[in-house]
Amino acid sequence: MKKISIMKSIFVFVIACLAGGTAHSQNQTVSSEELAKYVTAMDSVNKLTAAVKDTITEMVKKNKAVSANRYNELSKIIGDETKLASAKATPEEIAFVKQVTQRKEEETAKINQTFQSLAKDYVGAATFNKVKKALSADPKLKAKYDSLLLARDNKGQD
Repeated sequence: MKKISIMKSIFVFVIACLAGGTAHSQNQTVSSEELAKYVTAMDSVNKLTAAVKDTITEMVKKNKAVSANRYNELSKIIGDETKLASAKATPEEIAFVKQVTQRKEEETAKINQTFQSLAKDYVGAATFNKVKKALSADPKLKAKYDSLLLARDNKGQD
């Protein structure tokens, strides 16, 4: 499913909100503890996002009335009555796509809350922004981050 774009938009929004007023932290060094907290937060959000994607995929797979291809087609035009009529969408198909959309929005809101809480309360907004900026500016730190995140992913798969 390529409908994770809503979640990506929310993450970009949250990161942009958190980034306000922290340009001065750009030159600060990121400690191992700060990086570890950031990795934990991002890993948690990544897992929640994957779980939502799995839930939505499962909803679509289990639905006998609307195929995955038909769902994908209709989900792109669900807000446009003219296009839905042109696609000959049935009331049952429209209801299902709207149900999935609603579930996705609810779950995305939960992820957004969790993300904000982790960024502000667990990592700390200033630290979150410092690490985020450092990751984009420092390839070695980014490689370490990727390695730590991968190690967490591999550990979770055992």
